[in-house]
Amino acid sequence: MTPGISQKNEMLPYKVLYFLFSVKVALFTCCGPEKRRSDFEVIGGAYKIRQVATLPGEVNESSGLAVARPGQSYWTHNDGGSAPALYEVDAGGKLLRTLDLPGLRNRDWEDLARDDGGNLYIGDFGNNNNTRRNLKIYRLHPDRPGRVDSITFRYADQTAFPPRERERNFDCEAFFWHADSLYLFSKNRGRKNVKMYALSARPGDHVAEVRGEVFIKSMVTAADVNPSHSLFAVLTYGKVLLFRLTDNGRLLKDPYLCIKVYRNQAEAIAFVNDTDFLITNEQGKMYLVERKGK
Repeated sequence: MTPGISQKNEMLPYKVLYFLFSVKVALFTCCGPEKRRSDFEVIGGAYKIRQVATLPGEVNESSGLAVARPGQSYWTHNDGGSAPALYEVDAGGKLLRTLDLPGLRNRDWEDLARDDGGNLYIGDFGNNNNTRRNLKIYRLHPDRPGRVDSITFRYADQTAFPPRERERNFDCEAFFWHADSLYLFSKNRGRKNVKMYALSARPGDHVAEVRGEVFIKSMVTAADVNPSHSLFAVLTYGKVLLFRLTDNGRLLKDPYLCIKVYRNQAEAIAFVNDTDFLITNEQGKMYLVERKGK
């Protein structure tokens, strides 16, 4: 056989699956369903999107993103099954630091959050099959990586592992920190509603309580809160949904804006200021989404 033919044939199924996935994502970029059913505003041309970096080779499947040094650098990590490490990259995609965490296991790391004290939270809560009983969030400070605390939890409304197919909405890839609590968002399997859970950001064993639901048509892959804690963003395949953040315990009750950001399989988001944010995708690209006319 001609050299290289076998390798090309092996890549063909992957390329076909990726193409089909891309088509599916593109079909879900319209904000119409969220406008009609969840009352989001849709303002055409309110934001501009541009690629600002290509991530280094060490970050081959960026799945979480958080500010490291405001305006200068960002922490990210790879998806489940990869090395237990965080990577600090600058706004141009240059690798500045690798923070190895050999005492941890990347079972299914899905998102990264940061609190006001600079602590990082690694969400090891990927749960595609809705069967996990060992959901965990690691808390650490990058200046003291030798000390890692654990937050273990279960969902208050999950009683079967797995539940019936229609009820399998316990897969989470998105969360953020706010006011000493962590807010988690289900991916939207099953009934197509995204559930928001809240639990303490302090180490220990906790129960994640449901704090609301909202209709979002596409799969949720990440979330973040802006520096002033006035808005939070939920990233999906193809869109970003912005909510006004209030402290009345009903965070999903004030939808604000739906923004189309189709950039292949986007998996991570981080605010750079109160209006603009970065997103990364699994193809190693980093994009800046900027509000016009600020």
